[in-house]
Amino acid sequence: MESMKYLVTGGSGQLGHDMLTLLSSLGNEVTAPTRSDLDLSRLIDIPTFVKRERPDWIVHCGAYTKVEKAEDENVECYAVNAQATSFLAKAASMMGVKMLYISTDHIFDGEKPGEYDVGDVPNPLNYYGMTKLIGEECVRSALDDHLIVRISWVFGSQGENFVDKILELGRERSEIKVVCDQRGSPTYTRDLAPLLVEMIQKGKNGTFHATNEGCCSWQEYAEEITSQAGLGARVVPIPTSENPTKARRPLNSTLSKQRLDAEDLPRLPPWRDALIRYLREERGVRV
Repeated sequence: MESMKYLVTGGSGQLGHDMLTLLSSLGNEVTAPTRSDLDLSRLIDIPTFVKRERPDWIVHCGAYTKVEKAEDENVECYAVNAQATSFLAKAASMMGVKMLYISTDHIFDGEKPGEYDVGDVPNPLNYYGMTKLIGEECVRSALDDHLIVRISWVFGSQGENFVDKILELGRERSEIKVVCDQRGSPTYTRDLAPLLVEMIQKGKNGTFHATNEGCCSWQEYAEEITSQAGLGARVVPIPTSENPTKARRPLNSTLSKQRLDAEDLPRLPPWRDALIRYLREERGVRV
């Protein structure tokens, strides 16, 4: 396939890093600006940067993802997740550039008993989710040719994630208290990146859900991590009511992948398989 030029935001993050690595390995020209190159909170710089780089695709992985802090840091969260996304989408529209926007399970309220379909009505419970939903709306309104992919419970080699936190706590403590009544699907960025590239290469358009297969609670996830890593710490289940947080979180954030099936796109491997590979390949754990 003919190589293209990509602008990847959030290139130092978990998904952005894997997208940058994969796209570059396929012979594409990839620009992944650091914050000093392009600060997404400095909105005035965004159109000029896009115009100068002239990419074929904007892969927008950059985001404000501190869910708890977002409840207080409204201005910073809104600037990056909503306003910067709007500026990128409008710049893309003016230049005929295509755009991939990474969204989140936090746009849903978690009250549905089954999996959320791509067409289900969003109702975010927290400020982070609200700003990511606004980002979706900005992309749709500015661009007919776009991809929006909602993901959840992300883990990868860069940055902080739940797996690494449990590994750390499991080595320090004999017990770890973990919420047992919030359910979702872990997403390994090294599995997700090839799917996103395939969507781009096949010219897919619209909104998709993409997570590793299967679902679990945070407690079950933690138990699998400690078990696979051979840690002796006991995982103690607690309900959300005993773990008060500033940001409300959906109790159910499982996402339906029927749109992937309908578009003849592959589903990702089971989350347990992804976890084992992550522990072995990224963290050097003997599994």
